[in-house]
Amino acid sequence: MVDPALRTIPAGLTDITAPRTIDGLSFIDPNDPAMPMYRVIANNRQPVALRDMMIQPVRTGYIGTDHPKPDPSLVPPTGAEAVPGVDVDEVYIPIEGGVARCQIYRPHAAPPEARLPVVVYYHGGGFTVGSSEDTDFIARRLAFDNDAVVVSANYRLAPEFPFPAGLDDAMGVYQWVTENAHRLGGDASRIVVGGDSAGSNFAAAIPLRARDENVRVPDAAILLGAFTDFHGERWESFQRMAPRGIVYDTAFFGFIRGAYLPDTPWSHPWASPIEGDLTGYPFTVIATGTHDPIVDSARAFAERVEAAGGRVDGYYPEGMPHGFYFFPGVHKEEAIAFERVRDALRPLLRQ
Repeated sequence: MVDPALRTIPAGLTDITAPRTIDGLSFIDPNDPAMPMYRVIANNRQPVALRDMMIQPVRTGYIGTDHPKPDPSLVPPTGAEAVPGVDVDEVYIPIEGGVARCQIYRPHAAPPEARLPVVVYYHGGGFTVGSSEDTDFIARRLAFDNDAVVVSANYRLAPEFPFPAGLDDAMGVYQWVTENAHRLGGDASRIVVGGDSAGSNFAAAIPLRARDENVRVPDAAILLGAFTDFHGERWESFQRMAPRGIVYDTAFFGFIRGAYLPDTPWSHPWASPIEGDLTGYPFTVIATGTHDPIVDSARAFAERVEAAGGRVDGYYPEGMPHGFYFFPGVHKEEAIAFERVRDALRPLLRQ
């Protein structure tokens, strides 16, 4: 089902999505005329750049890191425990600059020779943390519920790699799949993009970028915790909930915006798809809770897609925060969200 040649990195190429430390955040040119002052600052504060200080707690405190959990009773089931009927493979997909490591999910029940619809999925993490392993449950659920091949992609992270690096990687994986889905046991005539949080931003941008670059536009987009606008402060839900938000708050939003878009206008349509020309935008499924600070922008994006002639299936469960879909068995709304996705996509994906 999966081309064996994709399971190894070709000679001469590297996995550009692998986490790596670079000397690019607080680097100062040794010949900088202000070097004497910078040495004084460095003698008083390490590291010298606030962005270096902030990314460390963001990454070390992230749930995807392998640190012991204080209360074992609060550890949810793993993806394999929650959705066991799925095979998982790992491949390296060629993109510009090297390869991107991806997990491939396929339901056990699918006949080996079957060409299944494909969902290209992008993990969340505020553009700065995370990997495809973190969304193992989500990818398994999408594969199982939709009888689909799910390509769960990794991408370069900010602040080391700001816009458009992560989107470039996401787009590279998507474009490769449109041309090579058969090498993964997939059907290139039925392709969906999806993601959660920051990954939903990529999924929302892909249709616009694909159209701009004359690449096949996906048949649908799945946006969990739909992040479509970097002008968060203009929305009432953000003003009301973000200052004291749980999981997602004003401080985190400001940091990831500066990390991902340090020199890009926030209104760039590939960064804030809500500002794009949404004419011809594909069918979109949105699941964002009413206690998510970005819920107003998610609703507004849905309204703009519909005003441009598109179709949206929006689910906004009462009281649910950002990421409510992430943990299996913790709240009933998680299961309902995936059922809504399944039912909405059935006409597009089932032959």
